[in-house]
This record gives sequence, structure tokens and C-alpha cells, in this order.
Amino acid sequence: MVDESLASAVRRKPVRGESFAARAARALRHTLSSSAAHEVAQITHTAEALQRPVTTGRQIAVTSIRGGAGKSTVAALLGTTFAHYRQDPVLVLEADPALGSLPLRLGVQTLRWTTSDVADIVKPDMSLLDITGYLVQLPNNAWLLPASLGQIGAMLDSGAYERAVVALRRYFGVMVIDCETLPAEVARVALAAAHGRVLTTPATPEGITSTYSVLQWMQELPRHVIAGTVVVLTELVPHQGVDLDEAAQQLRSTGASVQVLPYDRHLAAGGPVHTEFLAPPTRQAAARIAADVFQLSQKRY
Repeated sequence: MVDESLASAVRRKPVRGESFAARAARALRHTLSSSAAHEVAQITHTAEALQRPVTTGRQIAVTSIRGGAGKSTVAALLGTTFAHYRQDPVLVLEADPALGSLPLRLGVQTLRWTTSDVADIVKPDMSLLDITGYLVQLPNNAWLLPASLGQIGAMLDSGAYERAVVALRRYFGVMVIDCETLPAEVARVALAAAHGRVLTTPATPEGITSTYSVLQWMQELPRHVIAGTVVVLTELVPHQGVDLDEAAQQLRSTGASVQVLPYDRHLAAGGPVHTEFLAPPTRQAAARIAADVFQLSQKRY
């Protein structure tokens, strides 16, 4: 995944999501406050939502309207969250062949097969064991199927994407699909076929304004499209000065759900996502986002 000539330059020690002072202050507040029981109840409720059985595999498409919005980061967080909570197999599928960063975010070292390859390989009589031989294994009963091998020029058209998803969806309880940015063709196809959609946007005035325009456009589409969409406002820098509560309220007025992914030093540093280094609010937000879109996905059959 990383060229040997660059390995020493990009290798780094993982950074914790919160500073030592912030972690100490959080521990002190937790000790002195009476909200521990409420926090446990919220975590239990979220876990129950994520563990609900499904009759058919759920497809969760993650996209954005511009690069740098945290799309692949959110897809990686969703994939690891579903894999942590669920017992059935989880597939994280990359549908962004333009040197997507999803494999790097998931800490994958080597790749062999791509989405386009598997579209022409998988047959109806194959078992899950046969299928996983073409995938990259991740922790907790999860697998990755990348869109490219990290080389410019890889192609993934909508036909190959549809063949791959149709062939694979019966093997996995949840499929998290990291799409191209809108309005690319594969992204449109993935969003139309998905049971749930996640639209990531930076928590900036420009990002919020652009997303509001996109949501207004989505209101003209069949009702299930926007009703099954979760907007994730990603805080790319700390203390951005945006009133996120007011922004979320305005975006929710279109019929979409809205969640916030708070700034996290570990995510901002790039590289593989190590959940143990994430700040507690980030882990909790990832679980809320996953539970929200999973519940919405179950409303479409």
C-alpha cells in the first residue's frame, strides 16, 4: 500500500485523539458528576440498535460533495463500528477508484483484488469462504474490497459496481460503501440502490451551505432518498466558530438526519485509524452515526 521509498517518511507514532490534559479533565468530570449511569444507558441503547438482525443485507453508501470532507474516514469508522457490534459478516467496499484512502485508513498493508475484478469472479454457487478468499480480512469478522491497487488509471464503471454488489450482498449483513464524490456516476448509482446514505461535509460555512443546497435537490427525489440520509458534519479543526446546533437544525428541516463527528487529533493526523487512540466523544459519535443510518436503512426493503 505504501511505496518502500516513502515508508520511512510517512511512518509515525499514532497520536491520541485528546491531549493528556483533556483526558485528565474528562476523568475528573466523570468522577464528580452523576451522569455515568445516563452514559451507560445511552451506550446500551446504541449497541442494541446496532445489533438488530436483518432479513437481507443492508447497503450503507457514504459520499460527499467535495474532497477532504472526511468521507473515507467516516466509512472506515462505520465499518469498524459495525464489525465491533455485529455478529454477521461486514464488508467495507470501496467504490472510489481515484486513489481512495480507505485501505490506508483501515491499516491494510497489501491488496490483491479490486471491485472490478470481483464483479467478474463471484458466482452464485460460491460459499462465504470462497468469497473471502478474494477479500482483505479486517478485525472482527470484517473484510475490505478496494476499488484500485493504489495506481492511477484504475477504472470502476457503474456496471461493474452493480455486478459486484449484487453478487456480494447476500453474504454480508452490512455493506459500507465508500463512494466517489457527487455527482460521479458510480456514486449516483450507489446512492440510489443503498438502503441508507451518509453524506459527509466539513463543518464550515461553505460546507454547510453547499450541503443544504444538495439536500434541497434531494427533496425532489423519491421520499425514501432523503428520509434515509444522515448528514455528518465533520469538524476538521478545533473550535471552528460555527454554531453546529443551529446548522444541524436547518439541515434537519429538509428531512435528513444530522450527526456531528467532533474534531479528533488522531483522525486529523491521517494514517490508519486505531480505535483505542480515538477520544471517547469520537467513538461515541461513530456509534451514534452507525446506529442512526442502520435504523434508517431498515425502513427500506
